[in-house]
Amino acid sequence: MEWLKENAQAISAVGSILTLFVWVFYAQLLYNGYARQRRPRIIINRGKGIGLDALCLISNMSNEAIYVQHLVAVLHTQKRSYELDIVEYQQQGDEEDDTSYRTHQGPLNSGDFLHIQSFHAILERLTEYWEIDQATLEQSDVQLEIRVIAIYGSEDMPTGASRHFKLNYTAEPIGQLIPTRVDTHRMNSRRDRKRVLEWAKNIEMHKAR
Repeated sequence: MEWLKENAQAISAVGSILTLFVWVFYAQLLYNGYARQRRPRIIINRGKGIGLDALCLISNMSNEAIYVQHLVAVLHTQKRSYELDIVEYQQQGDEEDDTSYRTHQGPLNSGDFLHIQSFHAILERLTEYWEIDQATLEQSDVQLEIRVIAIYGSEDMPTGASRHFKLNYTAEPIGQLIPTRVDTHRMNSRRDRKRVLEWAKNIEMHKAR
């Protein structure tokens, strides 16, 4: 008891410091939970099968709506990569000459999804635009990457998502899409967002030519 009386001030100071650490720990937990909820989450996946006829689905699992600015398909081959902005697409009407152009650009609410045609249609557009032959597609290690460039909330820097699918023309049914990783790569860090911004700038520069 005498020792406690003599060191009461020191014990009180240590107790205050420990209490402060506990509050800082809980504040960090609350902030991490809030930041995790505020982070945009865009998912790129296949729908209705695993082959080229499967639909390419873009889902917004964020807490708020996103504005889809660009959708980019990139074909990675052994020699080089070919990319194309596919946010706008051609829709055929009932008549042969009844063709209209539509766009996937626009807001996508929380919990909503859109499909940007089939993977076969996306590949067709890429191969026609870049004049890529079938032999190139059937080479080993050919991958199709889908990129999403979007604006989230009031943030100035764009956010993005990317997912790679390996093309396999030897599997049955012919032309399977095999994701190279389990989940979509979310590009939320500052470094990733600078990269997404470069993607958007390159697209705009290409359109201006």
